[in-house]
Amino acid sequence: MNKLLGALVLLAMTATISVAQESEQETKEDIARHRAMAVAHEAAAKCLESGKKQDICLKELQAACKGLAIGKFCGMKHEH
Repeated sequence: MNKLLGALVLLAMTATISVAQESEQETKEDIARHRAMAVAHEAAAKCLESGKKQDICLKELQAACKGLAIGKFCGMKHEH
């Protein structure tokens, strides 16, 4: 019985560590996606500052964000 209990405790600890590591990796990937989206949004702001039309800047933003975010606004939508 003691061996079974010890094995179950060890299994539970291993599962907890695996979940924590997976969660840390997912967090790191999420951080990288947010940074990439921030770069894309900064480029969109500079595009608009340069005098280009909003349609052109939005297309550039969409291209830069392809595969990063959900939706056509690179994970961020605001009033216009």
